[in-house]
Amino acid sequence: MRRPILTLLVCVLLVGVQNLKAQKFGYVNSAALLSELPEVKAADSELNVLQSQLKKKGEDMVTAFQQKYTEISAKEKNGEFSPKQIEVESQKLKDEEAKISQFEQESSQMLAKKREELLQPILDRVNKAIGDIAKEQGYSYVFDASSNILLYADASADVTALVKKKLGL
Repeated sequence: MRRPILTLLVCVLLVGVQNLKAQKFGYVNSAALLSELPEVKAADSELNVLQSQLKKKGEDMVTAFQQKYTEISAKEKNGEFSPKQIEVESQKLKDEEAKISQFEQESSQMLAKKREELLQPILDRVNKAIGDIAKEQGYSYVFDASSNILLYADASADVTALVKKKLGL
């Protein structure tokens, strides 16, 4: 009874060791790779333009708010407003401040959505190239060296050059 179990255990261990030897690992520096793609540079440029436009609009809103606040404060000091008018104007300022805050949130969301819209097709293309290289070269796993999780890697396992070639860089 012991002999068949021992034989089975040895066979399972040998198969497991055989599978470990058959696995091939590689890595790619995706940050460096993406920084070289012209599409990423164009997307970054487009995002910078949009961010500048949104920033300018936000700054204009803040400037207008500050001017209204200054005017209201001056009129209040001079006694030009009744307590009821002060209350109404204060509420208008709070509403305007809420609009500015909402605009900032919407701007952040708009930028994130635009970033995803522009970069996702590029990332999909790069991931497909990495997958293709992994299949062609027999890699079981390809890690990302730019994630700072890879503690050591033999330079011969770097597939970045192969991916660049596949992407036409």
